[in-house]
Amino acid sequence: MKIISNKGEVYMRREHGKEQPYIPAGIFKIRLPFIHYKWEWSEAIQGILMCATCLGAIPMLTETLGIPFDIAWSMVIINGFFYSIHALLGDPVVPGWITPAIPLTTAYLGQYALGPERIQALVALQILVGAIFLIMGLTGLAGKLINLVPNSLKAGILLGAGVAAIVGEFKESGRFGIYPISISIGCLVAYYLLFSEGFRALRRKYKFVNALGKYGMLPAIVIGIIIGPLAGELPVPQIEIGSVIKIPQIGDIIRTVSPIGIGFPALDLFINALPMAFVAYIIAFGDFVTSEALISEASSVRDDEIIDFNSNRSNLVSAFRNLVQSIISPYVPLCGPLWAAVTAAVSQRYKEGRKAMDSIFSGVGTFRWSTFISVMLVPIVSLVQPVLPVALSMTLLVQGFICTRLAMNMCDNDMERGIAGTMGAILATKGAAWGFAVGILLHLLLSNVKKEKLVEETSGTIE
Repeated sequence: MKIISNKGEVYMRREHGKEQPYIPAGIFKIRLPFIHYKWEWSEAIQGILMCATCLGAIPMLTETLGIPFDIAWSMVIINGFFYSIHALLGDPVVPGWITPAIPLTTAYLGQYALGPERIQALVALQILVGAIFLIMGLTGLAGKLINLVPNSLKAGILLGAGVAAIVGEFKESGRFGIYPISISIGCLVAYYLLFSEGFRALRRKYKFVNALGKYGMLPAIVIGIIIGPLAGELPVPQIEIGSVIKIPQIGDIIRTVSPIGIGFPALDLFINALPMAFVAYIIAFGDFVTSEALISEASSVRDDEIIDFNSNRSNLVSAFRNLVQSIISPYVPLCGPLWAAVTAAVSQRYKEGRKAMDSIFSGVGTFRWSTFISVMLVPIVSLVQPVLPVALSMTLLVQGFICTRLAMNMCDNDMERGIAGTMGAILATKGAAWGFAVGILLHLLLSNVKKEKLVEETSGTIE
């Protein structure tokens, strides 16, 4: 291990085939930017541009919690700081929201009166989600829990999340009725860039198209900034130059949304939130599987770095974020372990070799520190502020597409598809408790549980 200077940067350089330098702290491996990994300008630029997606939480917070823009912006900045905890403590991914759960979470919170009661309901939910992450990380029970949930129920949860996301945007009070042209064009562009087989073929053929594809939804958001004002649906962005950095309004957050200021939730709010908390965790668990697959794939291409992905560590970091933010700044999107699209983009560049990206931590760490800095910059936020509702709508509609597709692929037979469809519809319209109850009842009533158990035991023996 050597300390080297490269174009003004000084950082610890690992030996070929070793693990990136770190400070040991039990299960955690502390890595500081510029010291334990170098700054990657490609990820920094992408982070500056993609902060628009992070800022998409602002309209979600203002609409769901009924708080002013400035307080919601301050909460996004706090959340942005906690994103960096993953790379800091040794988790080699770009973290994000529990995105598929957002429509279910907002629907659940909608059962409570706008004001302190709804905020306390969110606090109770996020504390429970954090507690589940913590228990799974400390005990390693995550794998066992997910195996106990039948495919039909897992598919029903995803289907319910997908349906809720799409219906929420197109219902009478949804955002589509306010911004129909911006959302239509932006969403079609996002679908084409993310899911089109034709676009994938163009990416293999043209370098520029391939580079465009690495930015995920960003081009669609840029188009929204252009189309919105032209269609008369959004104001023309007014870039503020006078001030540069937004300082989070910690005092106002504590008084407005923190349980320290408004009071802690009553026991009944925790009891009511249990089904929704389990739904959120089961959705988030898929991110751990995706994380491991992405990191394993990247690691198999390069032999110069050992990458240590530990799902228990990832659970613990996610637990820390949810528990701390539930007390300081409760967050409607909740705190998830993975932003899959960006982690995939970072790992893709990582696979190009050490000259392209020195370490996986160089990529994921730089990206998240960059987004944290960017959401504090007044000129950038003022540029994207008008398009934030459209960006959030596009995010949820893309998530709805992904959830429904995954749900259908998860089912092995018509019986599972029928249970998933019924459960998903009830979950989307009546909430997590009703959806879970109906799904479990239908599974016990219609499925051959003994046969499934025998197949699982036989499969385990063969493995």
